[in-house]
Amino acid sequence: MKIKTNDFRVKEGDTVQLEKWPTRVKPVYKSKDKYQQLLAEQVEQLSQLQQLLYASSRYAVLLVFQAMDAAGKDGAIKHVMSGINPQGCQVFSFKHPSAAELEHDFLWRTTQCLPERGRIGIFNRSYYEEVLIVRVHPEILRSQGLPDGRLDQKTIWKERYRSIVDSEDHLHRSGTRIIKFFLHLSRDEQRERFLDRIDDPAKNWKFSPADIIERKFWPQYMKAYEACLSATSTKDAPWYVVPADDKENARLVISEIILDTLKGLKMQYPETDAKRQQELLSIRNQLTSE
Repeated sequence: MKIKTNDFRVKEGDTVQLEKWPTRVKPVYKSKDKYQQLLAEQVEQLSQLQQLLYASSRYAVLLVFQAMDAAGKDGAIKHVMSGINPQGCQVFSFKHPSAAELEHDFLWRTTQCLPERGRIGIFNRSYYEEVLIVRVHPEILRSQGLPDGRLDQKTIWKERYRSIVDSEDHLHRSGTRIIKFFLHLSRDEQRERFLDRIDDPAKNWKFSPADIIERKFWPQYMKAYEACLSATSTKDAPWYVVPADDKENARLVISEIILDTLKGLKMQYPETDAKRQQELLSIRNQLTSE
């Protein structure tokens, strides 16, 4: 079964209503073994394309993962990117900003971590936290040292959306391809995963009391995500709403979207000119004559 990646893409200008986007769809695998086979095939393709990306060194790829707690971001990154050469891939997780980071604009700390050409960068949470958790908890704004008059709730989010879109447009023009994933988890499924983390001693470390506190703000987060996805999904830096109640299926969808993007770059290995060929031939002759 071919995954139709456009089914999950938020088109530029769309108004997102998350209740109309499924958190579970018909899986593309028929058994656990088939899932493992499909994922292995996709990981192998990703590995080959990542090597080509690294060798051609013309583009960078930035993968942005956002989701509610327990949606499976860590697992998706671990499984989908398992075959990638660590030299060509970097993963960054962004939590509460440090004192030094708060002395800069809200995009500064993530800008320092953008991937260079030839590499894949992964943001596990990102600058989008500044229009998500900060919007749900506007008291955080008061710690950010913004100038007087810049805390107006009626304008600040639109201004931040504009800053984000402008930044992503600039990155695209410079050769960075941005793919943004929102792992769409249902509230019931989050509850079951929290209970599993509590009941399984091997998963206790994954659970934090703060997760329950944030769960109480579920409706506010959904509204914040809807506004964010609607305002910042563009043709060149799209959002994909990935049904996340089925972790395995979500991973297959994510890897297919990344594959489609990399294939669309139509990359080639650098050509060897006549001078370089002569140099290599000379070196080869030296080696064979030893």
